[in-house]
Parts: sequence; structure tokens; C-alpha cells
Amino acid sequence: EVLLLENLRFHAEEEKNDPAFAARLAELGELYVNDAFGTAPRAHASTEAVASHFAVRAAGFLMEKELDFLSRLIENPARPFTAVLGGAKISGKIEVIRNLAGKVDRLLIGGGMCGTFLRARGLEIGDSLVEEDRIDTARELLAAVPEGKLLLPVDALLADAEGPGAATRTATIGNVSKPWRIVDIGPETTKRFAAEIESSRTVFWNGPMGVFEMEPYAGGTRALAAALARATERGAVTVVGGGDSVRALKEAGFASRVSHVSTGGGASLEFVEGKELPGVVALSDR
Repeated sequence: EVLLLENLRFHAEEEKNDPAFAARLAELGELYVNDAFGTAPRAHASTEAVASHFAVRAAGFLMEKELDFLSRLIENPARPFTAVLGGAKISGKIEVIRNLAGKVDRLLIGGGMCGTFLRARGLEIGDSLVEEDRIDTARELLAAVPEGKLLLPVDALLADAEGPGAATRTATIGNVSKPWRIVDIGPETTKRFAAEIESSRTVFWNGPMGVFEMEPYAGGTRALAAALARATERGAVTVVGGGDSVRALKEAGFASRVSHVSTGGGASLEFVEGKELPGVVALSDR
């Protein structure tokens, strides 16, 4: 017999990790299999409390694959190991950077979040995105990472306004005045980052290099996606996690040409941060 239940979050007891609700769920089966990696960070009734009612608490095939690839990144990566981090803000990736800094051989920073690091280095970046309340944190991270391990853009594609109709130009970092703002990594940075990726044996990528949703600003992200595919063809283990980077990879046509595309963006980041995921801890067989 197979029962398909409705979305359990329609029930308030699910997100409260309610023991009585979990017990009722447990009455419906004889063993427990969790194959939803994206929900693993949640201590909910169906991901944590219900598991305690079963002697066998197994990972499904997808969960097993996610844990296999992500564990390899943290525990025993083939070297050189390169992490590529992008996206809009540094605030959501501070712990990821801290945890990866001691594990990777190269840490490549692009996307909107690089603006906060560049400002922390005292560079002029015009109207580029900066998290003013995270500049000190960025400065601390830069000081903590060994010289030469963390690479920031050396040039960038600039736009003089938001939107696809803006004027654009390429400039070296430090020569960016208002109203110009960084919308993508530049050609020299793209070349350097791609070379680092292609010379690596393990690569983790999370976050686009620019405003990739707009065609004129997608070049850097697509170029790194292509470099990731080439690295995979040469035998590297390549893992992509995070909604925007996965979307960019798919749009560029390279999703089938990397080792693993994570189904849980937030879950993969928390795992790489070193956090224990309740939905994983609850399992007896991973």
C-alpha cells in the first residue's frame, strides 16, 4: 500500500516538531526513508521527530548522493580544491567563507558580494552594491585568509544605471566612480577565475558572478559555468549548489556536464558551513 499525504506544513504541528503529530505519522509506515535533502535543515515533525519511532531511518538515493558529494568537499577533497562564491550579499555566506577558508586552496569571490570586500580594501567602487554594516566583517575575513588564497575581481563590467538599457564599459577595480556600478566580472577576472577552476581537482560553486538575469551581464557567470564543465571533463569533482547558480548553470546548458547539482541550495550551504542538519542527524543509515 502506498499513501501520498498532502503538504504537511498545512498542519501547524509539522513546523512545531510536535511529538504527538509525529507519532500519528509513524503509524502509517514500518520504516523511515528521507529523500528530501532540501528540507534537512528543518527540525520538523516529518524530518526529525517522526524518525525516532523507527529502528531503520534511511537516506533515500538522492539524499545519499547529496551527502556523498558534499561530505567529500569537507572531509577529503582531491586537491587543488577551489570554491567559487558569488551572489548579491556577503551576509548569508560569512560562515561558509570562514569554514571553507581553512579547507580550500583557492577562494574566488565575485557577484554583488565582492563589493563589500573591495570597499573593505579601501577601493573606490562607485554605486556598486555594498553592505555597509558588513565592511568590518569583510575586513576581518580578508585578514584571516592567508595571502594569495582569496581572489577578488581585478576588473569588472560596469553599468551607469539599473536595467538592461544602461550604458556599459569595462574598467579595472579601483577606477569605478559614480554613477557606475559593477554588474559582472571583467574579462581579465574571468580569465583568471576560469584558469583556477580548470586547474582544480575539486570545485564548489555557489552564486553567480554578476546580474546574470540580464543578458548583457551574464557573460562572466556563463564563462565560469563552461570552465566548470571543462574541469569535469578532465576528471575534477564539481559541485554546484544554490538556486541562482543552479539556474545559471541550466540556462547556460551545462547542468548535465558537472559532477553534481545540489537540489537544496540552503541545505548545501549549511552543510558546507559545518552545521548539523536535523534531517540528516535523525538518520541511522546515511
